[in-house]
Amino acid sequence: MIGLGLRLLSAAAAVALAFTVPASAQDKVKIGYAISKTGPNAGGASITQIPNYEMWVKDVMAKGGLKVGDKRLPIEVVEYDDRSNSEEAVRAVERLITQDKVDLLFPPWGTGLNLAVGPVFNKYGYPQLTFSAVTDRAPELAKRWPNSFWLLGTSKQYVDALTGLLKKMRDEGKIGANIAMISIADGFGIDLSQAARKGFTDAGFKLVYDKSYPIGSQDLSPLIGEAQRSGADTFVAFSYPPDTMALTEQAKVASYAPKVLFLGVGVGFPMYPQRFAANVEGIMSLGGWSKDNAATQAYAKKHEEMFKRGPDRWGSQVGYSSLQMLEQAIERVGKLDRAAIIKELQTGTFDTVLGKVKLVDNMMQDNFWLIGQWQDGFFVGLAPQRAGVGAPVVPKPAWKN
Repeated sequence: MIGLGLRLLSAAAAVALAFTVPASAQDKVKIGYAISKTGPNAGGASITQIPNYEMWVKDVMAKGGLKVGDKRLPIEVVEYDDRSNSEEAVRAVERLITQDKVDLLFPPWGTGLNLAVGPVFNKYGYPQLTFSAVTDRAPELAKRWPNSFWLLGTSKQYVDALTGLLKKMRDEGKIGANIAMISIADGFGIDLSQAARKGFTDAGFKLVYDKSYPIGSQDLSPLIGEAQRSGADTFVAFSYPPDTMALTEQAKVASYAPKVLFLGVGVGFPMYPQRFAANVEGIMSLGGWSKDNAATQAYAKKHEEMFKRGPDRWGSQVGYSSLQMLEQAIERVGKLDRAAIIKELQTGTFDTVLGKVKLVDNMMQDNFWLIGQWQDGFFVGLAPQRAGVGAPVVPKPAWKN
């Protein structure tokens, strides 16, 4: 049985609206989502997505509800645990649509689950605003599923950005040409490692170690040992949060400190510097943050006040921005017409914590950082080259006890 949590938010607002909204009219907006509350994806979902969903609903309810036409309607949330399983996620989304009859759907966490539920979102015409999925299939999927929006970029974008940084370091004599790479055997790791093999080779690098590992792996020390023995200056791991934590801990234990240490999802999580303190210095990953963006700083402060921890320094700000876009699209359309909302998302320009956002072919363009690095307690963006960009620190400092 999939766990169900159902809650009606702001009863006071609902009571107030009951006096002004005719009984025949819609008196609430029902929003549903299937999310990983258990299983290996739960860590990522609980950091990057669930807080954004809860914060956005709270912010909307503080205004009196979601503005639909000339009314503000309270939000009812229906949520299921997809157990980090694609079949569970598909069943849950089907149930949300056919049985719970939700007005809107929020996406699950992770590349694999977003790909799994994509056909269901598309079949029933629900906008799918993905902000924790990275795939080179995004342009193709946006055409196949015109209701889907791919806001975190493609694997090639991240690989090109990382390769550009590595090439510059190599040309400056700071690193050699050998790379050791590992990747999780899931949609995320498969897509990124495939792009990396071509990108690294085309740039004149040599992959001296290339290994995938199954989701749920806890002991990654054998892979670290083999990468260490390869002698590569650069270690790249396209990992999920549990693996990222394990890799950091086990690399430290093994005194494995390559000149460039690039790890996957989780490096930008608030728990990462809390757990590893000064040892995060110099570690690179996907994402990044802008020191000079007042809106994202205000968002981070509000997030910390609400959840007693900061946001993920990669997908979180993109996720909250996607919900702001959805809210503004609904207000402009003036009704819960999903086809019209999708069209507005495709064509409109939106004010978000990232700044002005206009999607091109259902994809976000240059509103977010691709590569970041921990420097002096801040996860600074290193690529692409734009205002606020930082310079990479290499080699990574030695591990501290």
